[in-house]
Amino acid sequence: MQTKYLEIIKDIKAQLTKGILTTGSKLPSVRQLSQQFSCSKNTVLRAYNELEKEHIIFSVPKSGYYVVHQATQPSAPQQIIDFLSAGPDKRIMPYIEFQHCMNQAIDIYKEELFSYNDQQGLYALRVQLAKYLQSLQVFTSPERLFIVSGSQQALHLLASMPFPNGKHNILVEQPTYFGFIEAVRLQQVTTLGIDLTMEGIDLEQLEYIFRNNDIKFFYIVPRFQNPLGHSYTNEEKKRIVELAEKYDVYIVEDDFLGDLDPNMKADPLFSFNPSGRVIYIKSFSKVFLPGLRVGAVVLPALMIHDFSRYKFSADFNSSVLSQGALDIYLKSGMFDSHIKTIKELYSRKMNALQTACEALLPNHIHFTKPTSGFYLSIMLPDHISAKQVVHLLHEKNIWMDDASRMFLPAYQQDHLIRLSISQVEEHLIEGGINELAYCLSLLERNKSRYKNMRPLL
Repeated sequence: MQTKYLEIIKDIKAQLTKGILTTGSKLPSVRQLSQQFSCSKNTVLRAYNELEKEHIIFSVPKSGYYVVHQATQPSAPQQIIDFLSAGPDKRIMPYIEFQHCMNQAIDIYKEELFSYNDQQGLYALRVQLAKYLQSLQVFTSPERLFIVSGSQQALHLLASMPFPNGKHNILVEQPTYFGFIEAVRLQQVTTLGIDLTMEGIDLEQLEYIFRNNDIKFFYIVPRFQNPLGHSYTNEEKKRIVELAEKYDVYIVEDDFLGDLDPNMKADPLFSFNPSGRVIYIKSFSKVFLPGLRVGAVVLPALMIHDFSRYKFSADFNSSVLSQGALDIYLKSGMFDSHIKTIKELYSRKMNALQTACEALLPNHIHFTKPTSGFYLSIMLPDHISAKQVVHLLHEKNIWMDDASRMFLPAYQQDHLIRLSISQVEEHLIEGGINELAYCLSLLERNKSRYKNMRPLL
């Protein structure tokens, strides 16, 4: 006769095979199963412990037991849960619509698209961008706009060129976008950091750094920062601009996800000093088609000549075909419609991710809570390595970023995991966080086990 705990195990495995229980499903409470099978709670706990040993379920303190693996056929290919990639969701990119715009651009602009053009970029596109940027509270003229081959090119050029203030050092948030860290590292530019949390930066420390460190510019991502997802308040942005003005520091504002901001009253740093203290960068790589390699920079008049020289030395001008097609796409109104669609999608994904983290991660594991954007970061305890967690999850085809490349050497740490919702499939989010929670629980148990081991004599 089969004992009760084996009967419970058999029943749960059968439900997994039939698909009644799936990855992420919460199991009945110990009390419910003890009543269902007419047995003691200890018998149920024994069954659950055996299933945990087989890595079929895992426990979340004060929450219950959850399914880790769904029973599948051995030959079934494993599905990738991609929290790593940060490009736009490929399933909603307007490929066909943009193809029509490219064909129209060739018909309309003809030779202009395939010959040397204005180094600042196609004038028609700069006119359209100046109009579009008004919706982001950036009011400027086409004459101050420069088309670049993606925001990365703009950052590289700004890091290398001289500024009107004659200063040399750069300040960045810590952590920050790894592409900019790589740019200053390769150019061997002295770069300082200032700690950023979801509560913002220490403005008194910022003033001290501005006053004492020959800062050429402060590179800042004001909305949905990479990797934390942090956004500054209007009051903080205004104060940062005031300090920059006081100490003759420029600000390079990377507003790459400003289009996704649900707060219509949120303003960019540029709006607090539109005359030239703030250099505004707009990228289309995260909200549109990254392969276009089209971005825009709003420069102070004083810097246009020098920036033009540095841009010329890099590539003369950016792809004019891409510029012409984007001009037509903006004029048609299709871009506004596309932005509305992706705002809804990414907001829904971000809500799903935060809900899963709230429900499944242990209470002592903290995570950021951005209102939208791509990125959410998870802070691990000091004794857990982010690299180790990322490695363990990668073996299960769950991809995440350990964020180590987003720190300057002096700020380096191994306790931050960045998750991006841009390309992960929505229905896989909860299962991915389940696996993360299980991985963390295993590492916590191993720590406790080694801590309680008595040393050999």
